[in-house]
Amino acid sequence: METRPLGQSGLELPSLSFGASSLGAEFRSIDLNEAFSAVHTALDLGMNFIDTSPFYGRGMSEVMLGRALKGIDRSRYLLGTKLGRYSEIHFDFSAKRVDESLHVSMQRMGTDYLDLVLLHDIEFVKLDQIWEETIPALIEAKNTGKVRAIGLSCYPMACFNKVLDHVEDDIDCVLSYNQYTLQNTSFADDLVPRLKSKGLGAINAGPFSARLLTNAELPVWLKEPEEVKAAARAAAKLCNDNGVDIAQLALQYSCGHDDIASTVAGSANPKNVAKWAQWLAEPIDQSLLAQVHEIFAPVKNLGHPEGLPENN
Repeated sequence: METRPLGQSGLELPSLSFGASSLGAEFRSIDLNEAFSAVHTALDLGMNFIDTSPFYGRGMSEVMLGRALKGIDRSRYLLGTKLGRYSEIHFDFSAKRVDESLHVSMQRMGTDYLDLVLLHDIEFVKLDQIWEETIPALIEAKNTGKVRAIGLSCYPMACFNKVLDHVEDDIDCVLSYNQYTLQNTSFADDLVPRLKSKGLGAINAGPFSARLLTNAELPVWLKEPEEVKAAARAAAKLCNDNGVDIAQLALQYSCGHDDIASTVAGSANPKNVAKWAQWLAEPIDQSLLAQVHEIFAPVKNLGHPEGLPENN
């Protein structure tokens, strides 16, 4: 699989990475053997960066990864986790919790270092703590060899830019989700140029935008406006009429930006993982892509508020 540099971090990521949120049973009940097989399939197909968080399954994802990766040479994969968010309502970005969180995550996953650590969903807290306390603690962890690269993740573009004004010389990358897709390209439009100019890496997650860009039934918790959902259903029908799964077009498109190091997608089903690799090996249908973009044009980059109002 194609790899790209993660800014100036020294890490090379695959164009498609494995997201382990599903191993925490975040979206459905899972079969253990099937979930482990999904991890192994991803590694065999070159998806050797694994992204997780203590928030996913409230620790279950990390524990499952520890079991799935046991006995596999550590040089075969890059391991990234997050810190700061631990439940729907529990956030702790204190310096003390940084050290504790790293220790617990490494113990769960059976490793003595992490390739990447991201601050998770910083838009839910007062942002001055991030540059005054959290990032300095994470820099210390990097200096002691526990972590190779550090960064942050959130949803609002305004939040990214506000924090970057204080920390862009101290971090290695950022991760954005659901915002470099067929419907929403805010990440590439608004933030990637800034990251590239500073030598920072860009990671995109959620190419299917929480099932919006699939043929699956839309989850009740999906926050996108109704007009976005309607456009997505129309786009899915157009793709089906042309013999293409909209999820294939969505994945190909999200993985195709040269300035985004990697796109993260997750599944506890190894058949899905293998299918994704097959899709990426095929050329994207440019004509169909143009038609889908026409459908999404009236709702392009339309998203939703997330986190504290002042961080949007």
